[in-house]
Amino acid sequence: MELFKNPNIDFLGRKGIFFALSALLLAGGIGSLVTKGGLKYGIDFTGGAAVPVRFTEAPPIDKIRSAVAAKIPGEIAVQEVSTEHEVIISTMLDATQDPAAQEKAIQEARGLIVAALNENFADPSGKFDFNNASTQALAEHLREPFQRAGIGISDQERERLATEMISFRNTPPRSGLLTSFDQLKEVEGVTPAMIQVISQECSLASFGIRGAEVVGPKIGRELRNKAFLATLYALAGMLVYIAFRFEFIYGAAAVIAVLHDVLITLGLFSLFDKEISLNVVAALLTLVGYSMNDTIVIFDRIRETLKLSRRDSYLKVVNDSINQTLSRTVLTSSLTFITALALLLFGGPVLNGFSFVLVAGILVGTYSSIFIASPILVYWQGVMEARRQARK
Repeated sequence: MELFKNPNIDFLGRKGIFFALSALLLAGGIGSLVTKGGLKYGIDFTGGAAVPVRFTEAPPIDKIRSAVAAKIPGEIAVQEVSTEHEVIISTMLDATQDPAAQEKAIQEARGLIVAALNENFADPSGKFDFNNASTQALAEHLREPFQRAGIGISDQERERLATEMISFRNTPPRSGLLTSFDQLKEVEGVTPAMIQVISQECSLASFGIRGAEVVGPKIGRELRNKAFLATLYALAGMLVYIAFRFEFIYGAAAVIAVLHDVLITLGLFSLFDKEISLNVVAALLTLVGYSMNDTIVIFDRIRETLKLSRRDSYLKVVNDSINQTLSRTVLTSSLTFITALALLLFGGPVLNGFSFVLVAGILVGTYSSIFIASPILVYWQGVMEARRQARK
């Protein structure tokens, strides 16, 4: 399918305009980064409290995020991690290396998350929540009800039973979440009379906190370094591939264009005050591959046209090649852009950073293949021709 029949647009004649546009975007992004002291990193890179929570049904991500955000200031990340209705709720905090301060921060974050979830997902009866109870709290809570029901056991035995029941609750396949008190029949020493008292005095929330931990700043730095190295390795691998398939200058031009795309996209993230997360890093690597693919298509056509038009100038060959691949470039970029735009508009906050990279990257990557990578080839060819003339 051809959108344009025999186009003859002088793309390279307008390269100065787009060089100026790229310089303006790069300057704006760098200026924003300097002003704001660098990129704004999310919990994945800065550290925070991570609390895994399991639900009895498919967890409502947006409702969970809103509930926790009402209790805890700052960024809240809710990520679904398995098919067992489990999510990880992450919050920003000062992840100090002091163990005592770490433990205190964890418990505070856990308490606020439990409070937020209780207000929105707990049993409205207000009974003691068995699914989120600790061993000590459960043993203490059952003291008087057992006495009233005539269940004569010692404090030590009651604490042992509480330990056994909590251990049973936390063992797979329950994994921290009972759906019925009848399940306690499997616990050794728990009688039907005890189960009846427990069912009267306790409730089963639709969620269970499976633990809590701190992602420290050291891990965040390691993730940032690995993300940076992953991008460099991808660019180096592409440089080697294109240099082997075409020539070194083709690989250098493609890598410069892709690096240009990544820098502009990061600059836009800073300008729009968006956070860098692992999803964003994945999107940047996707952008690298997409932009490189578009550039290779044009380079491949340049190589083919050079064989057929040996008498034409290199500038004309490159310009003709861009025109010949224009329909394919516009079709591919437009369809991908529409998909990415739909993700940006309707994907919600979890996919916002990922889709923003794709939307910005598709636009920047498409025009860099034409107005950055191709002019570099023409410039280099001019330099080499000037050297040949000088030698003559």
